[in-house]
Amino acid sequence: MHCPFCQNPDTKVIDTRISDDGHSIRRRRVCPKCSKRFTTVETSMLLVTKRSGGVEPFSRDKVISGVRKACQGRPVREEDLKLLGQKVEEDLRSRGLAEVTSDEVGKAILKPLRDLDVVAYLRFASVYQNFAGLEDFQSAIDGLRE
Repeated sequence: MHCPFCQNPDTKVIDTRISDDGHSIRRRRVCPKCSKRFTTVETSMLLVTKRSGGVEPFSRDKVISGVRKACQGRPVREEDLKLLGQKVEEDLRSRGLAEVTSDEVGKAILKPLRDLDVVAYLRFASVYQNFAGLEDFQSAIDGLRE
């Protein structure tokens, strides 16, 4: 790590702490040349491969936004959506992969959303699983009853 003050390529770590969410590491460093201190933050990046083949960083906010649309008009609090987003991200990161597909993200959303609100689950599933007609809805409803 280069010193941001004098560009010395050699710095020393004097303190390391893991963030509250466990997804980043904060390091306090000192430069042996100029003796100035600075902080760095290291994060792991989770990438999502889209159906189109494009790749983008995972976004918890994007998950929450998509689920929020399915929850419109339902008695679901913003805190519940944030918790769902956190659960989805934790599930995906726990797999230990650097890259997941958008399909895996969708599947990871379904279980916690089902537990949160079954109507929102059906709405989300109908778009995510591309329901073609009433039979698909009936099949999903039957699955909820089991």
